[in-house]
Amino acid sequence: MATARRYLPLVALLVIAAVAAFYGWRAWQPAGLPSGIASGNGRIEAVEIDVATKLAGRLQEVAVREGDFVTAGQVIARMNTDQLQAQRREAEAQLRRARIAIRTAGSVVTQRQAERMAAEAVLAQREAEREAAERRVARTEQLARGNNAPLQLLDDDRARVQGAIAATGAARAQLAAAEAGIGAAESQVVDAEAAVEAAQATLQRIDVEIADSTLRAPRDGRVQYLVSQPGEVLAAGGRVLNLIDVTDVFMTFFLPTEQAGRAAYGAEGRIILDAAPRLVIPAEVSFVSDTAQFTPRTVETALERQKLMFRIRLRIPPALLRQHMEQVKTGLPGIAYVRLDPATEWPAALRATIAP
Repeated sequence: MATARRYLPLVALLVIAAVAAFYGWRAWQPAGLPSGIASGNGRIEAVEIDVATKLAGRLQEVAVREGDFVTAGQVIARMNTDQLQAQRREAEAQLRRARIAIRTAGSVVTQRQAERMAAEAVLAQREAEREAAERRVARTEQLARGNNAPLQLLDDDRARVQGAIAATGAARAQLAAAEAGIGAAESQVVDAEAAVEAAQATLQRIDVEIADSTLRAPRDGRVQYLVSQPGEVLAAGGRVLNLIDVTDVFMTFFLPTEQAGRAAYGAEGRIILDAAPRLVIPAEVSFVSDTAQFTPRTVETALERQKLMFRIRLRIPPALLRQHMEQVKTGLPGIAYVRLDPATEWPAALRATIAP
């Protein structure tokens, strides 16, 4: 009993302090709200961004720490690219090989074109020989009819004509083969050029993958927490860290049907945080849910429809957030107020104490 009596004064002091703190907090809260203003409890939130790796691999470096502010485009992490660098060297070798193949195929085309020219010359020679043989046999036949030429000579001239005709056909076949060779050589050039384009595309793809292996901040913000550490092997899409955009901060709260229906986009709002009850932060309505969040089991009467609760979002002006970027913290609880009627004046306790 003596021990209990010893702690009674301390307990009384704690109770008095708690009561004083409560009434001090209540002193800064609006005593009553006009009908044109609605309120609800909420927490400060911000747009969160998960920075993840596009490709599977080993995390080599994390260049930021939790709580660091980053700017858009800033390098925040790097993946190991040794394998990609090896693939790039391989693609470069394939590109050099393909370019050499183009020159080789071009030389073959030139050679086949020269062979065609030679075949055309041979064909012209063979046709000239055939024409000469035909004229010769015609004269020999005329002489043989007058018994002025031996039959053996006529037979020899006729044989020369047949030989010239055969030689001409062979020359034409050789010319056709030369033209086919040109077509085949030109197709090899096309294949080599396609191989060059494929190698260049492979290089571009690898360069993109190497660039994607350097993770950059997608926008200005603050590192909220790290998910992975250097040395860890991540799958494609593996998260590395989480960012919050400190210029896109809002408070989400809920209003019943009648008040939510009167909340207009862009309507003025106020936010008072429990951690700073003397600061009245200006805001505006940026979102009104089109579906109720808390719904009775059945909605059959007007009274039950009034029980529907809709999610409202008050967004703090980005210019104001930039001025107080160091003080922006998510998760802080508070009260959100929204002006449903533009003609309603803000009570003195809800007049903004921070200029936007």
